[in-house]
Amino acid sequence: MRIENTFGIEAEARALITYNTEQALREALYIIRARYDGLPVLHIGCGSNLLFLSDYPGVVLKSEIKGIRIKDETIDEVLVEAGAGEICDDFIAQAIRRGWYGMENLSLIPGQIGAAAVQNIGAYGVEVRDVIEEVQGISLTDGKGRRWACDECGYDYRRSIFKEELWGKYAITRVIFRLSKHFLPKLHYGGLAHAVTQAGLSESTLTAEQLRQIIIDIRRAKLPDPKVQGNAGSFFKNPVVSEEKAERLLREYPDMPHYPASEGVKLAAGWLIEQAGWKGRSLGPAAVHDRQALILVNKGGATGRDIQKLCEAIKKDVAQKFGIELEPEVNII
Repeated sequence: MRIENTFGIEAEARALITYNTEQALREALYIIRARYDGLPVLHIGCGSNLLFLSDYPGVVLKSEIKGIRIKDETIDEVLVEAGAGEICDDFIAQAIRRGWYGMENLSLIPGQIGAAAVQNIGAYGVEVRDVIEEVQGISLTDGKGRRWACDECGYDYRRSIFKEELWGKYAITRVIFRLSKHFLPKLHYGGLAHAVTQAGLSESTLTAEQLRQIIIDIRRAKLPDPKVQGNAGSFFKNPVVSEEKAERLLREYPDMPHYPASEGVKLAAGWLIEQAGWKGRSLGPAAVHDRQALILVNKGGATGRDIQKLCEAIKKDVAQKFGIELEPEVNII
């Protein structure tokens, strides 16, 4: 069975099972034990953050759990439960329409709600952990349910326990968000304040709908549509270096983008890749996008190995030029 993935890589699994309820997932796990005992199991959403190097030798589980409902609310906040199979951007659009705020800066990031919680998606100074109250999941081993409060999820920059120590052990089924009923725009990152001014708007009168549209326009101008050109969004994490290393680099590259981080200084991986000469360049059927060097694209017919080869070439050149080891954000399978 072909595995859906936004890179457009041809990859198949021994079996593909979709489910739309927790009970259906438990039944699927029973089928796997009965028919495919001993084979590995991979849980996916839309395949938006995956790079397959070859066919998958086991069973792929795909979430289709839908549903959005209010769990609790006050005058100022609302607790909203969303099924892991809901498309994250659709959920953000609906939240704004209903007057629930806090996720506007994450607009148009591809993928499902479950994947957003696993990946701790982020953009323009906001991470999804900022609004997550609880994550619910089911063990792929015994089918038992479990809940994690946000502070139990090990969230950090593009990190969670679901990507690391619990990778492959649980399927996320639902996520509960704590959203505000008062819109407070976050414009301090990525030139958003300038983009608002350029649109003829002001921070004091800006609406959530307007901010969402500005972010959508920025992303569409810079990033390729996976339906047109295969990609997984940002391929590399933005590296965090010590303050001393950042100061040394800034003396040599005074225009280098840099941002404060909890453990040092965050640098822009796309800028590093561009300075290393890779923006717009190809390596066979794999290429670096010509408008955003953080994006690796499938020009057509690329295999996962082609993308990986490009990834390694970029990492080597960035390390030689800056002494920085880039780390993929994409999960390489």
